[in-house]
Amino acid sequence: MIPSVAVGVAGGTGAGKTTLARLLAERLGDVTVLDLDSYYRDRSELSPASREGLNFDEPGAFDMCLLVKHVRQLREGRPVQKPRYSFEHHTRTGVDILSPAAIVLVEGLLALWWEELRRLFDLKIYLDAPSDVRMTRRVTRDIASRGRTAESVRRQYEDTVRPMHDLYVAPTRAHADLVLVNERDVGTCLETLCSALKAAPFPRIIAPRAHP
Repeated sequence: MIPSVAVGVAGGTGAGKTTLARLLAERLGDVTVLDLDSYYRDRSELSPASREGLNFDEPGAFDMCLLVKHVRQLREGRPVQKPRYSFEHHTRTGVDILSPAAIVLVEGLLALWWEELRRLFDLKIYLDAPSDVRMTRRVTRDIASRGRTAESVRRQYEDTVRPMHDLYVAPTRAHADLVLVNERDVGTCLETLCSALKAAPFPRIIAPRAHP
């Protein structure tokens, strides 16, 4: 079995982590992505009203043990059952089977928060962007894909997202091997990340997938 490379991509809400991960997978091809959002704890035991009042931007909101287990399994060449999570209801609705790949990429707010998870990464990335840009992207995303209203997104941002960013997310920048700034063009960040992957002494050569 060819050893895999594990990459962690952290950063604030709206920094572009999911987009960067998708573009990297499209560019290189042999990439499995674990999004931290899929590892929110299942809250089906709580009433809908109680779920709405939870803080989803602090470390305890995530099932870190399951995420670590899945990263290890993928690095060992074994498939995993990634949870499928509903942001509208804050519950798990099933699983998606993910196969091992040359690159295992974990992206999410707190991908660099837990030391146990950081130790599994060969390359640690922090993706940054100005706070006003990130908030605008968050509002647009949550309205379009998470069944939210603009008012509820802004209220959540001010009540929990911003203070939790300052408390938990921003400090993880210090753990990054590479800090990328996505103010306007995430394509520039992608090129820098690809160059870092090709230059680093990983256990296999990473090369872009050939395009027809």
